[in-house]
Amino acid sequence: MPYDSFEWQQEPPPPSNGVPRSAWTRSHRRLSTWHRPYTAILVLLDLLSAVVASWLAVTFIEKAISGFQGQRTIFYLVAFVGLPLGWVIILWGNGSYDRRYLGLGSEEFKRVVRGFVTVVACVSLLSFATKTQLSRVTIAYVTTASLIFILFCRYSARQILHVARKKTGYGAHRMILMGTLPEALEVYTAVTRSPAAGLIPVAIHITDGYAASRGIETPVPVYAARDVLTLVREVGADTIAVCGSASAEPGELRRLAWQLEGTGVDLVVAPQLTDIAGPRVHIRPIEGLPLLHVEEPTLSGPGWLAKNLLDRVVAFFGLLFLAPVLGVIALGIRLSDPGPVFFRQPRVGHEGRTFRVWKFRTMYVDAEERKASLEELNDSDGMLFKMKNDPRIFSFGQKLRATSLDELPQLINVLFGEMSLVGPRPLPADDGDYLGDVRRRLLVRPGITGLWQVSGRSDLSWDEAVRLDLYYVDNWSLTYDLSILWRTVGVVLKRKGAY
Repeated sequence: MPYDSFEWQQEPPPPSNGVPRSAWTRSHRRLSTWHRPYTAILVLLDLLSAVVASWLAVTFIEKAISGFQGQRTIFYLVAFVGLPLGWVIILWGNGSYDRRYLGLGSEEFKRVVRGFVTVVACVSLLSFATKTQLSRVTIAYVTTASLIFILFCRYSARQILHVARKKTGYGAHRMILMGTLPEALEVYTAVTRSPAAGLIPVAIHITDGYAASRGIETPVPVYAARDVLTLVREVGADTIAVCGSASAEPGELRRLAWQLEGTGVDLVVAPQLTDIAGPRVHIRPIEGLPLLHVEEPTLSGPGWLAKNLLDRVVAFFGLLFLAPVLGVIALGIRLSDPGPVFFRQPRVGHEGRTFRVWKFRTMYVDAEERKASLEELNDSDGMLFKMKNDPRIFSFGQKLRATSLDELPQLINVLFGEMSLVGPRPLPADDGDYLGDVRRRLLVRPGITGLWQVSGRSDLSWDEAVRLDLYYVDNWSLTYDLSILWRTVGVVLKRKGAY
């Protein structure tokens, strides 16, 4: 049948009576669908993890089926079907497959751990209710092994997703930034720092300052006075990020949310609270007004005490077990260049106190005298002197710097409480007073490693290094320290930014 005759036979739409259709009667398919196949893969991995844990228990634990004598079929159904399905149901109920937590942050893993606690409780309760004599060792082995396998598989899947986002853009959200131009550019800078987050700004829709924005070069096209949904379709976006003051206009944000209902477009709000982590931010609604409370940084208490205790214990055993390695490095330095094995330099520490940092010497003994003649070749734009091919470094010292082994003696500073395993970079004490934002770094002990080191090390600009140090101070947590220590291993092996 010809297309025009088909159109002619269609019934005309009923006249509009001015009442809008409910958003829930329209198509509610989201424009961004990467999370669906990713979630299906996670479900399969979680099932496989629980099955493998049960198989290992049956294979290596003799008492695994002692409570099911004569009922092995029931045992195998429970172990290889019931328990894996139970894991998936409980993980689903705990929100472990919620797309908001997939791909970034620690919330996904926290929910998996909460699911583990629920699984242990359910297995123990069912065992008690059915009077089944299950081995406690078996229960502990199966549930713990399942947890470890699930966390490992999810971490691996996340790393693959991050690589896919960086290389191909798969799993990324195309965003329109909505607000004034300065606010939108600030959010643009923040979200593009981490390609693994999968947020790609494709346009800016400015709500104010049209005249002032003309002629300004921007990384993405700028639009003004446009219909939002039309702009979404034109640029192929699936997310709108409302920036800064645009989110505070009375009624505007609510009306925008209404407009986006049923369109499949995600709406996010980027308030003017840069570099403040989620645990410090809480929404407390009062009479329909969502108040955003920002808590003070936690620089004391049980967590801080645990950090200091962990520092001392790790430093003590680290020096003890690494003593042979330290001896070999010391011998290599003495054979490379006559002079002291260690280089000790005054640094500024906690609350402005000065201490002498321990490091293996990697430069010739006359390095300080030669520094003045190399000042104009400084690759750093801040208080530190850095050269990619510094002629003052001898060959063996270059190897120590590339592998960060020259930092190992700082475990002595950690043991004495002058430094921490994780913290801001210790700065030289002879560069004058540290005023303004830089001084805030001194609220915590400097660290052997830190956020600056796992984010680029010497390749970072001074301003970026300070920003990362301040972010660490404001958002410190013991979990964050452990995360930075884990990331340090990969950075050291890659030798990125070490010179």
